[in-house]
Amino acid sequence: MNRRTFLAIGGVATLGGVAGCLGSDDSEPDGYGPEPETVPEERSIDTSSYRTQTFNGVAVPLAPIDDVFYWYQRQEARVADARGSAQYERAHIVGAPLSPAPDGESDDPIEDWATDERIVTYCGCPHHLSGLRAASLIDDGYEEVYALDEGFGAWIERGYPLAGSEVSEDRATYEIRGQSDAAYAGEMVMLEQVDADRREAAPIADDGSYTLQLHYAGSTDSRFRVEAPDYTVEGTLADLTSDTVTA
Repeated sequence: MNRRTFLAIGGVATLGGVAGCLGSDDSEPDGYGPEPETVPEERSIDTSSYRTQTFNGVAVPLAPIDDVFYWYQRQEARVADARGSAQYERAHIVGAPLSPAPDGESDDPIEDWATDERIVTYCGCPHHLSGLRAASLIDDGYEEVYALDEGFGAWIERGYPLAGSEVSEDRATYEIRGQSDAAYAGEMVMLEQVDADRREAAPIADDGSYTLQLHYAGSTDSRFRVEAPDYTVEGTLADLTSDTVTA
């Protein structure tokens, strides 16, 4: 894999009370992490053993964070953020460009990446948006695509490199529980912030239930929209977490 030299400008910040690197030159992210002072020794990784999850009919391998960080340190994989732009601007993995689920955006940076490169997508829910983005890339002919299994939250908790405008801000975790028709089991429910490009997703379980998890530090007056296959509900986080969301 191609490797690049990355000049890291020092800094330590916290997100939710956990240390992470801040201040790196992240103005033109190309998917690679900063070059470490010490490159991890080469080791064998059996990617065929990864568990998979199906998104839009495509089986997506879920890569454990230990393997992803190993590739990241050795610059043997490119990472891409599958969340919304508001979440990305607040905090993201150093070097990762924005490529929102499910299909990226106009002039998406991944379009310039070779189809035989190793790519890892990530999100915070922990791999629902990233799984949708990975599935789309696999459909487009990319040969080695993974979704980060444990999600962005695990990256933060381990103090791995972060960039963004508000990585020092504490975030609260909200869980929105809902009920859809069991006939829609396996389909996705989307959560969107009405006044910002912030999104999360969750699958519908066999009994029709679902749980959306949101890490959020913004105004509690902001409104969010839950879009299930059979209904749409809008309200504040207090509204949406006070009871089970239904049609």
